[in-house]
Amino acid sequence: MDFRSDNVSNVSPEILNDLMKANQGTSTSYAEDDLTRAVTRKLQDVFEHPVRFFPVLTGTASNALGLSILTPPYGGIFCSDEAHIYYDECAAPEFFTGGAKLIGLPSLNGRISAGDAEKAIAKAVSSGVHHAKPSTVSITQATELGTVYTPEEVAEVSSVSRKFGLHLHMDGARFANAVASLGVPPAELTWKAGVDVLCLGATKNGAISAEGVVIFNKNIGDDLAYRVKRSGHLASKSRFISSQWLAYLTDNLWLNNATWANAMARRLSKGLAAFPSARIVFPTEANEVFVSVDHPISDALTEHGVKFSRWPAEEGTVLRFVTSFNTPEADVDGCIDAFMAAGCVAV
Repeated sequence: MDFRSDNVSNVSPEILNDLMKANQGTSTSYAEDDLTRAVTRKLQDVFEHPVRFFPVLTGTASNALGLSILTPPYGGIFCSDEAHIYYDECAAPEFFTGGAKLIGLPSLNGRISAGDAEKAIAKAVSSGVHHAKPSTVSITQATELGTVYTPEEVAEVSSVSRKFGLHLHMDGARFANAVASLGVPPAELTWKAGVDVLCLGATKNGAISAEGVVIFNKNIGDDLAYRVKRSGHLASKSRFISSQWLAYLTDNLWLNNATWANAMARRLSKGLAAFPSARIVFPTEANEVFVSVDHPISDALTEHGVKFSRWPAEEGTVLRFVTSFNTPEADVDGCIDAFMAAGCVAV
């Protein structure tokens, strides 16, 4: 019963099968292969919009590279104080941008509001050259706390960004989970709502190592190919990244995987909500469940074979459970039973 992360899950069989197909014959190198071109066409169908696509190996590289084409070295990037780029990427965005400053905004359930973004940007603008130049707003979809932005919320943040001449970046490591949760076309959550660059992830949702920068704004990103090469993320055998993407986007595999992961999270959240001593901390809108318990319960869960992550919290012990595309229902039910065995009593 391993709920530490969706990164611990296996690889989708469909993706493995397509990798085997890609392992036949020879192919052009350095993202100039037919499979990479086919992924770009597939993404244009998915998003109903012309895009430029740059495959990379990690989500950190994707975010940092995406931000680097939006933000100058003296620029400011406004993001949630819970954002992955803010806490978990070892200053990679600062490094790849050449020194831009990340500015954490207060968030509610992982989401920043347009109002808070406007206040922070306006204050920075009023400081002139004494403050990092406001350049980019970054949001995460789905958020680090398992919640999602609606298309209207994305558009509101985008409107503030445009008002001050900033670009909008989206960390989409779990973008598929957000789309599956909301049931809206991907276009409604991205370029139609004002997103300039989407850092799209597949690794957490069934791939081996497949991330990418998707550019919607035709006026930016002309030098991204050079940045990808300079960063060490221009894979010579790029077809093996792109073959993962092609399988991922074919026959709705990406949405089917995310739909199952979300369903397992809802099943777990619903089961735990019956225990007064296990408080659900954030709304379960994607594939993450956060629950507050006492230390004895968390220790007992470990003894019963349940794996999870401990989440930083000001009060109490918050545990994070992440479901994936191949989380069995039996594991979810077994986890709920483990809570009961640990001393939780249902009402």
